[in-house]
Amino acid sequence: MKLEWKTCIRVGVSVFVLFLAIRYWDVAMGFLGVVLGAAFPLLLGGIIAYVMNILMSLYERCPVWNSNKLAVRQVKRPVCILLAFVTIVVVVYLLINMILPELIAGLQVVLSSIPDAVESAIDWLREHLDEDIWKQVEGVLTKLENMDWQSALQKAASFLMNGVSGAMGSIVSILSSFVSTLISVVLATVFALYLLSGKEKIGGQVLRLMKCYMGEPLESKVMYVIRTFDSSFRGYISGQCTEAVILGTLCTLGLLALQMPYATMVGCLVGFMSLIPIAGSYIGAAVGTFMIFTESPTKALGFLIFLIILLQLEGNLIYPRVVGASIGLPGIWVLSAVTIGGGIMGVPGMLLGVPLAASCYKLLRTDMHQREQQGRRGIFVRGRKKEEH
Repeated sequence: MKLEWKTCIRVGVSVFVLFLAIRYWDVAMGFLGVVLGAAFPLLLGGIIAYVMNILMSLYERCPVWNSNKLAVRQVKRPVCILLAFVTIVVVVYLLINMILPELIAGLQVVLSSIPDAVESAIDWLREHLDEDIWKQVEGVLTKLENMDWQSALQKAASFLMNGVSGAMGSIVSILSSFVSTLISVVLATVFALYLLSGKEKIGGQVLRLMKCYMGEPLESKVMYVIRTFDSSFRGYISGQCTEAVILGTLCTLGLLALQMPYATMVGCLVGFMSLIPIAGSYIGAAVGTFMIFTESPTKALGFLIFLIILLQLEGNLIYPRVVGASIGLPGIWVLSAVTIGGGIMGVPGMLLGVPLAASCYKLLRTDMHQREQQGRRGIFVRGRKKEEH
């Protein structure tokens, strides 16, 4: 091992920085949190640009842009960016417009049916409880009916008025947080548009920096890792969106054929929630069952049976072909990635766990194959040498 003065300096500086990070861990984490908070709009803009780039690349591959005219080449990128942005906004608007009104209508049905449900519960209690117990319950109900609700409401109002000052502080805090989030989203969108408009130039600059400061071998390895992660995330996003559209369409058509209430809303909700691997479809099923149950318990049971059959077909036929082939990850690892990611980060962890696990799986599999081939070559070379001797 050759020890040069540059190597000694690098080792010494690295050890000193490591000591400072361990000794002042809280300060370092606080500083890192401040940096990440300040850079949050840029990080969000990078995520938006990455997702929009998938749609933009799809639009750029359209045959209409194959012309060699200068005007066509100049408007190609701005038009494709605009189309990608409009597509995302339209999809989000349609989802909200189809799901939210129906969900509000269902909640209104539930709230309007509460008085009848309370009366039915009281009649059932009167029929099935013993006389002594029913007298006690009836006494409590009588006290509730004879309560001076007006004075109670006045006391509640005075209590609320006393807490107005504290509530105003909370409202101001909520408004400031909303404005800050809105500004961050606007800055992130503008940053994403800049990234998309000059992605080739930015990518070339980053590649030059890596070649200059990393060297050729390390740069090629880092680029291989980046390409692997990009392939996994791109395949996962496109495959998951395709699978969600297919599942939502099949669910909507099936519910319309079965004449179920809230067919469009429930189908869109099931399709949208299926973007979350494994758990999302069951969340959509629970909400859809509740909505249909407000209209008819029998139809809710029929919806559950239909959706279970549909999810089995989707899990065994559609998902492996559409998503499984795009990420190349076995089913057991998909379940493990969703479980661990959800336990660490909740819903975002469920969304990121699968492509991260797929990327690590591909890198590990490639490295393992290379090591096995090198081991076989070494055995072959040693065997040839023994034969020669």
